[in-house]
Amino acid sequence: MKLSPREANGYFAKPDAGRTGLLIFGSDAMRVALKRQEFLKALLGPDAEEEMRLTRIQAADLRRDPAMLMDAIKAVGFFPGPRAAFVEEANDNVAKPLLDALAEWQPGDAQIVVSGGDLKKTSKVRKAFESHPNAYAVAIYDNPPDRAEIERLLAEAGLRPEPDAMGALSELARTLDPGDFRQTVEKLALYKLNDAGPLTGDDVTACAPTSTEAEVDDILHVIAEARAGEIGPVMNKLQGQGVNPVTLTIMAIRHFRTLYRIAASPGAPVYGVRDRDRAIRQAKAWGAAKLETALTVLTETDLTLRSAAQTAPALALVERAFIRLAMLAAQR
Repeated sequence: MKLSPREANGYFAKPDAGRTGLLIFGSDAMRVALKRQEFLKALLGPDAEEEMRLTRIQAADLRRDPAMLMDAIKAVGFFPGPRAAFVEEANDNVAKPLLDALAEWQPGDAQIVVSGGDLKKTSKVRKAFESHPNAYAVAIYDNPPDRAEIERLLAEAGLRPEPDAMGALSELARTLDPGDFRQTVEKLALYKLNDAGPLTGDDVTACAPTSTEAEVDDILHVIAEARAGEIGPVMNKLQGQGVNPVTLTIMAIRHFRTLYRIAASPGAPVYGVRDRDRAIRQAKAWGAAKLETALTVLTETDLTLRSAAQTAPALALVERAFIRLAMLAAQR
């Protein structure tokens, strides 16, 4: 059976130990891995590996020895509690042993948990789990965590967010990859370890990942303050530091989204920036209409960088977009 993303979040938090199995698949290996870890921890508890209730099987090993999975699900455990046999990086090369295990599974056997990449609709493995009456298949999409998932992560970390903190975290979730976002939540939990007060926007700003080099912040201010003549030298420094063009574009999008939020809601709380007064000045100078244009330019640049047909030097494309924005900022 297929689970929707909303249904999957609830099931990952409270799995059914009586199910035959679960397939988790998607193009982003990090997102798939995090969801798989979340599910296995909820299903088996934190001590499953020490108690030998979890068997890990690489797909390549299963292909060489198809009996491994059947042996794992039928094995009798020494410790009480639910068991699972986890097959990693599965595809149709191991379809037969997976389908055989699904067919032979009986109540009391270890649950079959499988992770895979971007499996097509025609995949035998995907079709087997989606059509099975007692197993689930979940597609993991490249969407940022929604509010419910952010709240769950905060609750697990023992954090009580104020509204401005939730706003800042929602913004971070749209710009960070899942692993970095979870690390930020863990960092916040340590930051608030002996602080019984609620999580504030200032706390998030203090713990949010910043660029490894100050020049990244510098280039964003150079653009926002219409100092086009300074773009070249700062970009040369960034190139020397090996800054990824896509990452640079994402950070620029994040900065201009913040400016747009300030410009569109004068007087609203300002969060997610280290220098609030400077951000407010920049937002006022730009105005909401020009900031919308700036975000369009940056989004188009990001899409161009990710396009398979893109052949121009990536950093040069970003620099050209930044110059265009600085000239736009100078227009009155």
